[in-house]
Order: sequence, then C-alpha cells, then structure tokens
Amino acid sequence: MKNNNGLTTQPIPKLIRQLTIPVSVGFFFNTMYNVVDTYFGGLISTQVLAAMSLSLPVFFVIISMGSGISTGVTALIATALGAEDREEARLFAIQGMIFGVFMSFGLTLLGIYISPFLFTILGASDEYLSICLLYMDTLFKGVIFFMLIYMFNSVLQSLGDTKSYRNFLIFGFVLNIILDPWFIYGGLGLPPMGIAGIALATVLTQVTGSIYLGTKAYRTGLISCRKLKDIFPRAAAFKEIARQGLPASLNVMTIALGVFVITYFISKFGKEAVAAYGIGMRVEQIVLIPTIGLNVATLTLVAQNHGAKKFDRIFEILNSALKYGGIFMGIGSIGIFILAEQFMTLFTNDANVIRIGVTYLRIDALVLYAYIILFVSVAALQGVKKPMFAVVIGIYRQIVAPIAVFYFLAYVLGFGLTGVWWGIFFVTWSAAVIALIYS
Repeated sequence: MKNNNGLTTQPIPKLIRQLTIPVSVGFFFNTMYNVVDTYFGGLISTQVLAAMSLSLPVFFVIISMGSGISTGVTALIATALGAEDREEARLFAIQGMIFGVFMSFGLTLLGIYISPFLFTILGASDEYLSICLLYMDTLFKGVIFFMLIYMFNSVLQSLGDTKSYRNFLIFGFVLNIILDPWFIYGGLGLPPMGIAGIALATVLTQVTGSIYLGTKAYRTGLISCRKLKDIFPRAAAFKEIARQGLPASLNVMTIALGVFVITYFISKFGKEAVAAYGIGMRVEQIVLIPTIGLNVATLTLVAQNHGAKKFDRIFEILNSALKYGGIFMGIGSIGIFILAEQFMTLFTNDANVIRIGVTYLRIDALVLYAYIILFVSVAALQGVKKPMFAVVIGIYRQIVAPIAVFYFLAYVLGFGLTGVWWGIFFVTWSAAVIALIYS
C-alpha cells in the first residue's frame, strides 16, 4: 500500500512545524501534570517533595526501557512505510506490542526488588525511605500501562500522528488536577492516601491513556491480527526490535542514571538541595518542551525519508530542527534567567530551597541550547538506524564525565554544590559539540 502521508514529499519546515507543535503542546500538559504533582507534594511536606525528587531517577530507569523500545519501533515502522512496505510495518507494530508487554512484567518485578537498594544509596532511611517506597511501589504496579502507551504511540508517530498523544496528555493533565487532591486528602468514600494518592492518580491516568491510544492505533490497521500466529513472538522481529530499541533504551537509561549520579552528589548537601533540584528540573522541563517535539519530528521525518532513500532531505531536516530549536531556547533561556526566583516560589516558601534553586536555574539557562543540539543530532542518527552513538554519548554525558567533573569542581576546587551546577554546564556542552560533529 502506498504511503501517502506526505512526510517524504512536503516542504521540510512545514512538516517540522506540523509534527512539532502537537507534540510540544502535549508535553507542555505532561510537564504541567508533573508540576501539579510537585505542587501537591510540596503542600504535604518538604520531605514528601524530596522523596518525589529522589524517586525520579529510580522510576526513570524503568520507564526508559519503554521509551527506548518505542523509539526503535517507531524507526522500524516509519522506515518500512517510507519504503512503501506496509506489511513489514504491520509486523513490527504487532511484535512491538508483544515485546513491550513481556518487558513490562520483567520491569515491574525488577523495580520492586531493586528500589529499596537504590534509595538507600541515595541516602534515604527510616521514614524518608518509607515515603519513597510507598510512592514507588504504587507506580510500579502501573508499569504495563506506561509500556502500552509507549507502544501504541510508536505506531501513531510513525504515521505522522502526533495529535492523538497530545490529546491524551491534555486529558491526563485535567484528570490529574481532579484526582490528586481527592486521593491525597480523601473524601467521597475514599480515605486520605497522602503521597500514595499522587502515585495512584498517575496509574489511573495511564490506564485511560492506554485505552484511548490503543483504540486509535487499532484503527490504523497496523496492529490488526489477520492470523492467530501474528500474536506469537517472532525471533527475527524481536531481534530487530531489540537491535534498534535497546540502544535507544540504554540512551534514555543513561539519562536516568545521569539523574541518579547528579542526585547522589546533590544529596550530600542536604534534603533542601534535593528538593531545589527537583523543582528546578520541573521548570527546566517546561522550557525544554520544544525539544521533545523537535526530537519526535526529526526521528519520524529522517526515518521515513531514509526509507524512501531521499538522503538530501535528511540534512535539511537536521538544519531546520536546529534553527527552530535555537529560536525556542533563546526565548526560554532569557525567561529562566530573569524569572528564576519567581519560578521557585511557586512551589515552596522554604528560603534555603529557593536560594539553591535560583542558582541552579540561572546556570541551567546557559545550557538549554546544548540540549537541542544533542537531542536533535541523536534523533537523526536513530532515524537512519544508527542507534549506538546515542549510547556512547549518553554514557559519556550522564555517567563518566559527570562523576569526574562534579567531584573535581565540588570537592577538589571546593565550589561545593555550585560546582555540580557548573559541572552540568561543561559536560552538556561538550557532549553537544561531539554529537553535532559526529552527526
């Protein structure tokens, strides 16, 4: 069946806007979803806020697998569609679903088993540890729904449909505003659940999302099973999904491990530092929303045009994405630098947390365009089925360089916590330059 979605023929700037804007709008609401969680967590206590911040790298290690496999499946389906081989696209879509379900069960068990150990490494103990585990154990029970959403969205993204996921994220944001206070404080027959209520609201939102996106994906015809054997795992398909998806998963996981490394160093400076970093990350996520849209647009467009062997368009895609990213991040950097204190006071009235967070945000404002360069370059390489560079640069940026640079700046040169913030600056920019040269 001929692929008529126009991703290999229409003007590149138009396509980038067409794909980026819905994704960016959706992820704005996804980020605001997290902001709502952070806001209500802060209302409970600073310790709960710190526990949620500490939980981020632990859960991110788990969901990074889903995100990475989704990236790999998107590249495979989009490449097949670009080559006008819809049957192969259907095969990868169905096998991707099965692969994701199997993986979700393993990740749930792994997460429940290793999370106490990881939290202990990060310095949690006694009541602090109990709060972290209460939050995470609830989230782990919903891993399969996170995974299904990733897989369904990979089908939709490969076809250029970024609006369905946007719609889910907007609905999820509204639903979370309703569920968070209800589950936290109780009422209408429900007992107060505290931080566990925040996690339960997230799981229920994922359930609704998996139903909605599953319906949309089924209507594309790419996950329709014509024969019973279609639903059985196929070694060749699993191997190709793993070959493309696992490097992408490892790349995303290095981000999680990077947050783990950063949190490890920050935790040495107290709970206030951890809480400030957690708030700062939420603010950063808002400003970096366009990078998610550009990332998805670059991956989808490069994969389809690579499949269609239109290599000249690939370079135009990369250049256009970097140009749009520069505009977005220029505005975002100025906003964060000027309004850092105002952003922090939205989430806490703790003067020490605000002071630490303002310093972080103003240094972070100087890093933002480096993320654009890095993410767009990696997405382009994933689109041409060269995923291993993402793993290499991820290990450098998230693990090897941070450990050395953070220690040197914070302890050897004696800059303390500020040394960690400047370490993020130096490491991220060096990785961005390397990625751009390679791509």
